[in-house]
Amino acid sequence: MAFTLMLIAATYGLVRLAFGLLLPDIQSELGFSADVAGAISAGGSALYVVGALVGFFVAGAPRVLVATAAGSAALGAAGMALATDTIVFAVAAAVGSAGASFASPGVVGVLRSHPGTSSRPAFQDVANSGTGPGLVAAGLLALALLPGWRIVWAVAAVVAVVAGLGVLLTSRSHVPPRGRPAVPPGRWFLAHGRPIAAALALGAGSAAVWTFGRIALVTAGMDAASSVVAWIALGAGGAVVAFTSSRTVGWGPRRVWVLTGVLAAVATVSLPLVAESFLAALGACVVFGWSYTAATGALIGWTGDIDAERPAAGTALLFVVLVAGQGAGAAALGGLVEPWGYAGVFAVASVVLLVATLGAVSPRGRESRALPPVAARGLR
Repeated sequence: MAFTLMLIAATYGLVRLAFGLLLPDIQSELGFSADVAGAISAGGSALYVVGALVGFFVAGAPRVLVATAAGSAALGAAGMALATDTIVFAVAAAVGSAGASFASPGVVGVLRSHPGTSSRPAFQDVANSGTGPGLVAAGLLALALLPGWRIVWAVAAVVAVVAGLGVLLTSRSHVPPRGRPAVPPGRWFLAHGRPIAAALALGAGSAAVWTFGRIALVTAGMDAASSVVAWIALGAGGAVVAFTSSRTVGWGPRRVWVLTGVLAAVATVSLPLVAESFLAALGACVVFGWSYTAATGALIGWTGDIDAERPAAGTALLFVVLVAGQGAGAAALGGLVEPWGYAGVFAVASVVLLVATLGAVSPRGRESRALPPVAARGLR
């Protein structure tokens, strides 16, 4: 269990999402603009989507996914640490981002196959909350090493390898149960229509904070060290999910989704506006970190409600859509920074996040008509 959380922390918090944390220092050294930063983030999201599609079709081999996740995250992080120009850095960032795409379905499959966690859904939320500790660790490293962003990436590569080996060693004796084919029927995809739309909107809206959150604070006048502490608050908010999941799992994914979407929207629009107040900025970051992480956990619960026999495949599908939305959002929002400023960009993102909540607001039972018989009970 500990190593699965560590793998999520490494692939998401320390590698994929740390790009936004380190962006001001990377831009200063490599000399690229906000629209290029958005394009780099979009490229990472694109390769994540490719990796997650692969993960979708091999969801029945979780240990292979875990090994691939650790390897690609470590390779990408090492490449970013050594990059001396924007092109090399962008390629390495894309490779590192792909690691997270393999980690999510791999962890879901490993926990489902383990006799100690297979029947306890809260463990999925706890493992998924590893993004928070990873963000905190990245922030603490950045704070200690300012502006040594290369060392942060080097440490991330080592942690990814250790986490991957840990999961592989502790899951060695557990064989995944035989299940239905990895490629679901067409009605399975139809049943996921609303969560797909919701995940796409969440991804696009959340791109503002994950890509431009720290640089927006710095641009608004916050000093470098304080902006890193704010990033740590993002991770702390995500880490709180590990403690709240035992309560929220009983609410059902639809209710959690609506709550987290609204809170994420409020935190997003507030962030660049409260940059002059350190405590207010910390509060906005904690709220966003918790709401985003809890929302991704709700996606896992949502697909599990639709089809309990294919949780890894459903997780891969929804996370593909989520990150595709992040890629599109990063590219689009990056192009709006110069004409609209960060306050305008974050306002647009908050509207998109509110749209994401509509994915769960529908007459009860609408989804159940398209569900496979095993999950005809519909969403809670």
